[in-house]
Amino acid sequence: MAGLYIHIPFCASRCIYCGFYSTVPPQKRFTDGKMSAQASLEEQYVDALCHEMELRAEEDMDKRCGKAAALSSIYLGGGTPSQLSPQSLQRIFHYIDKVYHTGFQWEEEQNCDGGTAIPMEITMECNPDDVTEAFAESLRWLPVNRISMGAQTFSDERLRFLHRRHTADEVGTAVKRLRRIGIRNISIDLMFGFPNETLAEWEKDIDRAIQLDVEHISAYSLMYEEGTPLYRMLQEGKVSEMDEELYRQMYDTLIDRLATAGYEHYEISNFARIPISAQPASSSPFRSRHNSSYWHNVPYIGIGAAAHSYGYGTRSWNVADIKAYIAAIRQGKIPKEEETIDADTHYNDTIMTALRTREGIRLTALSTEYRAYLMHLAKPFLQQGLLREDDGCLRLTREGIYVSDAVMSELMKV
Repeated sequence: MAGLYIHIPFCASRCIYCGFYSTVPPQKRFTDGKMSAQASLEEQYVDALCHEMELRAEEDMDKRCGKAAALSSIYLGGGTPSQLSPQSLQRIFHYIDKVYHTGFQWEEEQNCDGGTAIPMEITMECNPDDVTEAFAESLRWLPVNRISMGAQTFSDERLRFLHRRHTADEVGTAVKRLRRIGIRNISIDLMFGFPNETLAEWEKDIDRAIQLDVEHISAYSLMYEEGTPLYRMLQEGKVSEMDEELYRQMYDTLIDRLATAGYEHYEISNFARIPISAQPASSSPFRSRHNSSYWHNVPYIGIGAAAHSYGYGTRSWNVADIKAYIAAIRQGKIPKEEETIDADTHYNDTIMTALRTREGIRLTALSTEYRAYLMHLAKPFLQQGLLREDDGCLRLTREGIYVSDAVMSELMKV
């Protein structure tokens, strides 16, 4: 089984903190019956995505002795997938069905109550202001059963600071529209640690998120990634990073309030609601299955410009240039770089991913040599209460989460 990720690099505008590859093409215009530059680029890119799926499937079948990979999850990310036309989205899913034999039932509405049941998790990222009535209705005819939206904050002032297109109220409106067409699994992203943000303001954001009653919440501190406008503002002294003690208070508040509201903290930045009918439960059914595959060593296939793939002892990444990507795919070549994952790299990857999760690192999954190496390095962190070992797993404690990057770097093999 493998996860399928499809990168849609189109954005109507760029947020000041974003370090992902995306492009802001010309606005859609139709003059004298001619298609706009954006529409044309969109068609070219979707053509390339569909062709890359075929090329990847051929490669995969060679590696698997003639058997194509079965998909465990599908994720359309970006960029902003909700910027694509309904026709482009339908074409992408028809090709997924064609190449990976998913068995989507196209003659029925997919997401209406009583519609076709879809066994796998199929996520699409959306901008809240893109979720119009017309867009929501178009989702009925797609096999999407999970929506991830970047709410970020419920302060219009902070949204303007980020250069986000939506308003705070549009998040709630989008959730209602998605519920009406049958989407029963919604995730929202939140950010904290804005310049001059107070703990009380962050508490209001958490409360607004809880009131939406969504199934999943991801929360991240505002990051100053090199190359972004926000990073330049930091370098120029126009903004300053959050105080470390305030960060800790905000993160503590996040964990405690979401736990009280019935959310399971299953990864450092991710929380999934546990349904009342399922309590007590060992884990929430609303954990992101696709993202969990990244943390638990499940292969994944990345399609599109700048997309990453992993599996069969290799990791690869496509060129982060939409025009170069389209040109190469047209020639029947996947424009990628690739590296072989040796034993040390695999061990380090496990430290960086599995240790982020509630389950931590299952020690029996490591060889005797690497298990002994890990436990030797972990000893001082166990004594300090930053790590704990139980049920055959090594996990971060709550105290350890605050210094997780430092702990992980000390456990890695150099």
